[in-house]
Amino acid sequence: MKGFVLAGTASGVGKTVASLVIFEGLQVAEYEPQPAKGGPDFIDPIHHAAVCERPSRSLDPWLSGESGCLRNYWRGSGEVCVVEGMMGLYDGTNSTAYVAETLGLPVVLVVDAKAGMESVAATALGFRAYATNADRDIDVVGVIAQRAHGGQHAEGIRNALPDELTYFGRIPPLSDLEIPDRHLGLHMGSEAPLDREILREASEHVEIERLVDIAREPPKPEPAEERSQTGSTVAVADDGAFCFTYPSTTERLRERASVVTFSPVAGDPLPECDGVYLPGGYPELHGEALESGGTLAEIGERATDGLPVFGECGGLMALSETLTDTDGETHRMAGVLPADVEMCDRYQALDHVELRAREDTLSADLGATVRGHEFHYSKANVASDATFAFDVERGDGIADGKDGLTEHRTLGTYAHVHADSGAFDRFVERLSAN
Repeated sequence: MKGFVLAGTASGVGKTVASLVIFEGLQVAEYEPQPAKGGPDFIDPIHHAAVCERPSRSLDPWLSGESGCLRNYWRGSGEVCVVEGMMGLYDGTNSTAYVAETLGLPVVLVVDAKAGMESVAATALGFRAYATNADRDIDVVGVIAQRAHGGQHAEGIRNALPDELTYFGRIPPLSDLEIPDRHLGLHMGSEAPLDREILREASEHVEIERLVDIAREPPKPEPAEERSQTGSTVAVADDGAFCFTYPSTTERLRERASVVTFSPVAGDPLPECDGVYLPGGYPELHGEALESGGTLAEIGERATDGLPVFGECGGLMALSETLTDTDGETHRMAGVLPADVEMCDRYQALDHVELRAREDTLSADLGATVRGHEFHYSKANVASDATFAFDVERGDGIADGKDGLTEHRTLGTYAHVHADSGAFDRFVERLSAN
C-alpha cells in the first residue's frame, strides 16, 4: 500500500477538508483510499472514516515507537494511503515531518491561497528548502492550493511553482466545505458531515492521478511480539460521550480478550464482563443523560465491589463524583473516584505525556513508564486523601505532577494511551490473573 502525507503550513489551513476531497476523488477514480492521521487526534479520523467507510489509522511515532507507527500503517487495507498531518509540517516534537520521515513518504503541502498567488509558490519552496537546511529527510513534492479560485488565480499559482514542485490542484472556497469547530477540535463527522456530492465536485479540481503517481510504499516493520488470548471479556463504552478510541486499541483488545460494547448515554445495562474500558469523548455534552440513564450508577456499584474499570480523560470525568458542564449545571457521575470535575473556558492541558507508575496498577507495573497524550478543557478538584498511580515525567496530569486516580480496582487518567504503549496488554492480563 503506497501513500503520501498531506501536510499544512500551519493549523487551520484546511487539511481535513482537503483530505476528505482527496478521499472522495480517489474513490471516483476507482481507488480504495486508506485514511490515516499523523499524531494523537481522535476527531479527524472520524471524518475520514465517514467518507472512506474504513477506520483511519493513527500514526504517532512518539506514542507507539517508529516500528509501532509502521505496523499501524500496514494494518490498513486500502490501495492508496493519505496521511493527514497535524498543525504545520515542522511543528511539535512529534511533528508531521517526523511521521513523514518515519514512513519515508513524500509530502504534499496544503497552502491557504485565499489571499495569495505567487506567494503560495514562495511559501511551498521555503518549506521544501527548510528540510535541507535543517538536515531533515523530508521530500516536499508539491502543493494543493486551499480556498483557491479557478482561472487566473489557479493559473498564477501553477505558473509560479518551480520545476521541483508539482501543482496538484485546488480546493475551491465554498462555504459547504467548512466544518464547524468547538473545544477539542472539529465537530464529529456524524454531527457535521460534508455532503458527498460537494466533495465530489471539489475533487474535480484535484489531479488525483498525479497524487497516485507520487505515492510511495513505506518499509515493512519488524513483526510485533505475539500475544495470546486471555479469555477475559472487556466491556467498552461506545457512544457520543465515549468516542475517542484508536482503531489499534480496539484491535489489541480483541486480540487479547472478547469485547462487548455498550452505551452509557442510552442507559444500557453494563454487559457481563471481567473489566470495563471508558475511553475519552464528550461526557460534558451528555451530562443529563449520563446522570439519569443508570449505567454510570451501575458501574459505580460494580467498581466498589471490585470490578476493574479503566477510564481515560472523559472516562475519568465519568468515574468522578460530579461533572459541572459549561452551562454551570452539575451532574452526578459514577462516584468511584474522589474528584469533582468542572469544564473550563480554555484548554487545561495539551501535550504528549510520559507517566511512571508509583505502584502496580491496571495499565502498568511499578516503575514502568507509559507514553500517551492529554488534551482537555476540564479540571479535576481532587480530595486531599486521593491516591495517584503515576508520577508525570512529561505533561500536566491531574494535579501536582501526578496522574491516574485510583480507588478499589478503578483507574482514571487524563492521559490517553496508545495500544503500543503496552497499557492495554497490562489491563487484560490483570483481568485474567484475577
